[in-house]
Amino acid sequence: MRQSLGFNIAAAFVAGALFAAGLATAAMTQPSKVQGFLNVTGAWDPSLAFVMIGAIAVHFIAYRRVVHQQSPWFDAKFHLPKVRKIDPKLIIGSALFGVGWGLGGYCPGPSLVAAGGGSAEAIVFVAAMTLGMVVTGWLTPRKSREQDHTGAQSSTLRSTNRESRSATVPCSENQ
Repeated sequence: MRQSLGFNIAAAFVAGALFAAGLATAAMTQPSKVQGFLNVTGAWDPSLAFVMIGAIAVHFIAYRRVVHQQSPWFDAKFHLPKVRKIDPKLIIGSALFGVGWGLGGYCPGPSLVAAGGGSAEAIVFVAAMTLGMVVTGWLTPRKSREQDHTGAQSSTLRSTNRESRSATVPCSENQ
């Protein structure tokens, strides 16, 4: 289904607002929640685990419904990752993300919500995260970015194989 630019922007705004409301309601915009979850030897806070379990449950149900559609509701085609290999870049990037998440207590989505709420700490985090993305873009050759980037896949979800149906794309920040 092809929609107007205004409609797509409004749909993205509503989805983003819903995501932000969920993060704020679950208090996931507070770095202490993430750090409390990671502190398994001290005052462990399991609330992040419940948020993750809830998100996985919703995704599990919704993905199985969407997988049978010819196209998404607000775009002409599905955009799925082309590359599915685990390589050193993925492992190093995941480790850096995890260290940043643990030290800062922010994931990109919650950091944007907290920054939008005026948190000076989150604003600094978002600025540093943005700088990191810009520097990475400068340092990564264009050809490499084009090969590794999540690109448009011309086939519909229905024609993908069973293994790719179970693959998920992290917040990511989708963040």
